[in-house]
Amino acid sequence: MFAGLALVAVAVEAAFGYPDALYRAIGHPVTWIGRLIAWCEQAWNSPQRSYDQRRFFGVVTLLVLLATSLLGGLAIAQLCGALLPGVAGTILCAVLASSLLAQRSLHDHVEAVATVLEREGVVGGRKAVSMIVGRDTSELDEPAISRAAIESLAENFSDGIVAPLFWMVVAGLPGALAYKAINTADSMIGHKSDRYRAFGWASARLDDYVNLPASRLAALWLVLAASLRPGLSPARALAAVRRDARHHRSPNAGWPESAMAGALGIRLAGPRVYGGVKVDDRWMGEGRSDLTAADIRAALRLYRLACWLQMAAVAILAGLILLP
Repeated sequence: MFAGLALVAVAVEAAFGYPDALYRAIGHPVTWIGRLIAWCEQAWNSPQRSYDQRRFFGVVTLLVLLATSLLGGLAIAQLCGALLPGVAGTILCAVLASSLLAQRSLHDHVEAVATVLEREGVVGGRKAVSMIVGRDTSELDEPAISRAAIESLAENFSDGIVAPLFWMVVAGLPGALAYKAINTADSMIGHKSDRYRAFGWASARLDDYVNLPASRLAALWLVLAASLRPGLSPARALAAVRRDARHHRSPNAGWPESAMAGALGIRLAGPRVYGGVKVDDRWMGEGRSDLTAADIRAALRLYRLACWLQMAAVAILAGLILLP
């Protein structure tokens, strides 16, 4: 267990995020992983290859990503320990590991949608929300923009924060880095399009499995957070998870989305457009769907409390491990 490492990493990321100047100077681990995925895809996902060949090379790509991330993470962890033995080395490793979490950046991106929607209206809101969702935003009205922002907040709470932190607790920096490699591969090549259906199959399937525990944990943190905020309903959140989570098109995203919807008394998901194709997804939650920027801010307040609860849980776990 690496709860101490994870606690320092999540605290550092919450306090400082990933500085823009550092990103401009050296990029980010996800962008480095993305370049490797893009190279593999260009080299091996030729349309001239058969379906089975592209599926095989997709598996090879995933193995390359796992080997690179696990060995790279292990090498970095050992280097930190060699440079600064003991607690200092753990802290250095945790600072580096904090780049694999996204509490602060997710909050800032979703808050930006609310701010732009309030100041510039629907036109500005469409542009702002297009930065964090993959659907067509050109025809979205204010309720749809608000729902899209809250859905992104809920889903990325699981994928971008709970999941890498979970695997960091379980397997340290190598585990968190391997998770980010899998998740990045899914976002880049795990699509059911003609180009990626075969090549991205392995990445998409593995991403479903590695996100399974985190999606349930994310729903739990949101339900518990709702119990601590006046006016929100943990019972309604739990009921929405039980009723709606399994009906989402994703085996994992429905858990945090339904919990968020039930807690806030709203509806999320439902019909939307991806790549010009209408997708008739089921609604998550039974509340109102005519949302505004104020609902985005309410979701952000719930999210912040859920992040604090998660951090407290990791701190308790770290304390129990350190006890003699």
